[in-house]
Amino acid sequence: MASPTPEPKTETTSPDVSPGNEENAAADLPLTMAASVVLEHLPKDAHKALETAGELDIAKDGSTLMFSGQIVTIRLSPLPNTPQLRQPRFKCTSSQRFEAIVRFLRRKLALQDHESVFCYVNSVFAPGLDEGVGNLWRCFKTGDELVVNYSVTQAFG
Repeated sequence: MASPTPEPKTETTSPDVSPGNEENAAADLPLTMAASVVLEHLPKDAHKALETAGELDIAKDGSTLMFSGQIVTIRLSPLPNTPQLRQPRFKCTSSQRFEAIVRFLRRKLALQDHESVFCYVNSVFAPGLDEGVGNLWRCFKTGDELVVNYSVTQAFG
């Protein structure tokens, strides 16, 4: 059996880098951060975010950052096969953590220690218990309310 003859290698030619083609060759090279374009002004949304960033304060215990004491509205909406609250809306300060909402909900539903409650913001995700209510409200509010869906059984993934 005869071995196949290797085909001759064809060389690929690189583009001509002559003084006239330097711009094309330089465009393919990655830029450093120092050479990147710097914005001369920020978009309007960034200005608004920076204005409210000054309202962040250190907590009294010095442990976390929180939004200054604005009052926010929370709407607790039950998922199927979950008891409904008599009053679905309540107000709390934006400086509280999400765990305060979970504790409040457990107390209103009269859950035992071994029973669980699962909370989802806008039926999309389950925030961490240490997440700030003010942060969630600013980012995920519907109208002027933060909608928290709850269930006594795990509803999503």
